[in-house]
Amino acid sequence: MKNSCKRIFMLAFTLVFLLCSCNDTDTVYELKDDSESVTAVSGNQQNPTDEKTEEITVSGSSEEKKQGTQTGEKSELQVYICGAVQNPGVYTLTEGSRVVDAISAAGGLKSDACEIALNQARVLSDGEQIIVWTLEEAKNLGLDKAGALQSAADSADSADTSGEESGKVNLNRASKEQLMTLPGIGETRAEAILSYREQNGPFRQIEDIMNIDGIKEKMFEKIRGSIEV
Repeated sequence: MKNSCKRIFMLAFTLVFLLCSCNDTDTVYELKDDSESVTAVSGNQQNPTDEKTEEITVSGSSEEKKQGTQTGEKSELQVYICGAVQNPGVYTLTEGSRVVDAISAAGGLKSDACEIALNQARVLSDGEQIIVWTLEEAKNLGLDKAGALQSAADSADSADTSGEESGKVNLNRASKEQLMTLPGIGETRAEAILSYREQNGPFRQIEDIMNIDGIKEKMFEKIRGSIEV
């Protein structure tokens, strides 16, 4: 009887020991930085030398992850948009934005804006200024037709060159001091010419100077040989 009890006790002790040993086993997952795999380590924590490893593939290559990171790191640029827009001001946009994006950021065009004088598909650069002309301003500047902007710029460059060669005062480029060198043009009339130029755009012909208050035919005849546009 005693021997039987002893055998039963030893059998129960052995079962308990085996169950406890199984619970000591754990699995450790380690993510390797230099590869696209996860290492699974399994085994008894008390015996690290008996560890077994298992590789699990992770979807997505290093190159794809790199490209995804680069895509989310677009630089910014700032532009100043003014004129015939709802909310003129300086706006921050992402690199690669176009004029149409700046217009949208400014609340859109006003009803009297001249769209044809503006290339809305142009890519923006940091620090630039965008002027949206009204229909009246564009007409006075000769920008109410496609391609007129470049023509106006070319004409201005040509005017600068011809003025230097001829020695005449260019009404569209002259400073106040240069205008005051003309017969009968003092400081007040020179400032009036500059003001007219700012409000109405460049002079189309030298006769337009007679639109200035105080400059009529008699004075025009005195200075017509000394001016050009």
